[in-house]
Amino acid sequence: MSRPLCNHYAALLSSSSSSAAGSRISAAIHCLILRTIPHAPPTYLLNHLLTAYARSGRLARARRLFDAMPDPNLFTRNALLSALAHARLLPDMERLFASMPDRDAVSYNALIAGFSGAGAPTRAAGAYRALLLAEEGVRVRPSRITMSGMVMAASALGDRALGRQVHCQILRLGFGAYAFTGSPLVDMYAKMGLIGDAKRVFDEMEGRNVVMYNTMITGLLRCRMVAEARGLFEAMADRDSITWTTMVTGLTQNGLQSEALDVFRRMRAAAGVGIDQYTFGSILTACGAIAASEEGKQIHAYVIRTLYDDNVFVGSALVDMYSKCRSIRSAEAVLRRMTCRNIVSWTAMIVGYGQNGCGEEAVRVFSEMQRDGIKPDDFTLGSVISSCANLASLEEGAQFHCMALVSGLRPYITVSNALVTLYGKCGSIEDAHRLFDEMTFHDQVSWTALVSGYAQFGKAKETIDLFEKMLSKGVKPDGVTFIGVLSACSRSGLVEKGRSYFQSMQEDHGIVPLDDHYTCMIDLYSRSGRLKEAEEFIRQMPRCPDAIGWATLLSSSRLRGDMETGKWAAENLLKVDPQNPASYVLLCSMHASKGEWSEVAQLRRGMRDRQVKKEPGCSWIKYKNKVYIFSADDQSHPFSRTIYEKLQWLNSKMLEEGYKPDVSSVLHDVADSEKVQMLSNHSEKLAIAFGLIFVPQEMQIQIVKNLRVCVDCHNATKFISKITGRDILVRDAVRFHKFSNGICSCGDFW
Repeated sequence: MSRPLCNHYAALLSSSSSSAAGSRISAAIHCLILRTIPHAPPTYLLNHLLTAYARSGRLARARRLFDAMPDPNLFTRNALLSALAHARLLPDMERLFASMPDRDAVSYNALIAGFSGAGAPTRAAGAYRALLLAEEGVRVRPSRITMSGMVMAASALGDRALGRQVHCQILRLGFGAYAFTGSPLVDMYAKMGLIGDAKRVFDEMEGRNVVMYNTMITGLLRCRMVAEARGLFEAMADRDSITWTTMVTGLTQNGLQSEALDVFRRMRAAAGVGIDQYTFGSILTACGAIAASEEGKQIHAYVIRTLYDDNVFVGSALVDMYSKCRSIRSAEAVLRRMTCRNIVSWTAMIVGYGQNGCGEEAVRVFSEMQRDGIKPDDFTLGSVISSCANLASLEEGAQFHCMALVSGLRPYITVSNALVTLYGKCGSIEDAHRLFDEMTFHDQVSWTALVSGYAQFGKAKETIDLFEKMLSKGVKPDGVTFIGVLSACSRSGLVEKGRSYFQSMQEDHGIVPLDDHYTCMIDLYSRSGRLKEAEEFIRQMPRCPDAIGWATLLSSSRLRGDMETGKWAAENLLKVDPQNPASYVLLCSMHASKGEWSEVAQLRRGMRDRQVKKEPGCSWIKYKNKVYIFSADDQSHPFSRTIYEKLQWLNSKMLEEGYKPDVSSVLHDVADSEKVQMLSNHSEKLAIAFGLIFVPQEMQIQIVKNLRVCVDCHNATKFISKITGRDILVRDAVRFHKFSNGICSCGDFW
């Protein structure tokens, strides 16, 4: 009676699932065993019970059962060893392995799998060597599972020599024809960049299955061999969902997003092919990369129909896609509808706001994420710090700097780079350089952040020295780095140096110039008064400048009084961007400086007829976490009376020091006395007066202006800094100006 009953219990345990229900079934059968079998249960039945407990995640019960077993055998020990390896309990796994009186290939397989799964491939290789040198002269023959595990360990180590040794042993043991070892070999060689070896293994395999094809296609796409991957894909008789997803993902990663969309359409039409979260994630990434908002919306609808809209992975991909398609409200709507949000979801939203110029919203969502109980990682924190940098908000940025120190995320490269960028964009270039020096490792982004920071201050020597040091360290610059270097040369009048760097960028570094690079070169020539060279450069360009390029030339033409070049630039600016007010405003300025008021009136009528509106100038200052915005002649501030009294006092002191108002910036046909009055109430002067009243003496006054600072305000601020003994930092639309003791950091060249 006992033997059939034991067999019945063993069969029930073997069929129990690994779910929570399986755990309950195992416990119930255990109770039946104790009640119905009067003597000690046989070892084979207890082995079944131990395996069932381990399979259902009840490791503590499995260990208690093992400790109570009177006669554990090799199978018993291997079962517990495998459970410990699966749970990544390496110390317990090693102790059990060391205590085993005898071992077989299963024992070593469990040990190798445990080390590999815990991210210790070197120790897995050590276990394999121990297998080959098994004690007491009894060789334990490796199995296919052993060799498959060793291939994956060699792949994780990136050790080509070990990988080839394992491959040789696979062939010697006669496992070369098995897909079980062939697929990991193809994957290993592809990850190591040995795509020829991967192809040879694939070609030599008999009876290649879908898994082998999928692995080979993945390897080819990883090595950017798109044509070969495409050919293999088309040659397949049978494709599963992984095949299609592999092609969609690989094409997206290789910059072929439109082709990825075509493959996805074919996948939807294919019979019996399921689309999972990974497919949706890849195709939504493709839509975001090419701003294919319509296709993205259609895929979103399909996501809803297939009930994947509640999947956190797909939801995060939707947030990212809408953000990159500039549909930031749709991205936020997706986030709000998600029932489960993780760090990836929140980070996608924070990054999206930052990319769409909504820095304040990024900070708000970050705070909301914290209230939701999600701790930021280095990428999330770096992203929100970058948003503060774009806002030039040093107060919030400094708070996140403190958070980085407290959380231990400060040493991460993403956080450190964001902090260097923050302090550079907020005008604290000394702090940016100090943080840069504290970093143990610098990548391309680190160097570019500091180079750009110095460039914004117009510190050409420091910018160029940093750039040359970057090159000497073997760090390859990118297009953004060169924008910083070229702009520094432009703002310091280093024409020949800038021209040399522009040539080196193309010839030595293989960087194709973008509109921003061409604009820097136009600015380089025209700012230095070499307008004819700027014109010649434009005529030799492979394409016409963008609106910023033409506006740059027009602005310099105004400063130099070159009406002919100015009109040419203005005409082309109107062609490129008819609604851009710069062409009208700058031409008005040129005519006004010559007293040609009828021309000014005609240009203004043209603006009204075309409904072109000039962006009103404004300046703002932050005090006690509140932003105070000022416009010219602003009377709306509650402290207006005090501010204007301060301005009157400053004006009288400046006149005593020799200040002479520059009325050339006033584009109105009025008396000079009225022009002087208009100049005295410019927005940055109101903001500076506010700062002098409220910002403590020991603190620097920081002003941000949405337009370029005018000549008169620049001159006046120099006098104010000398009279008051205060350091004043002004960030205009182009660069930083640090005024101290009557001197500006730009050297009056901006």
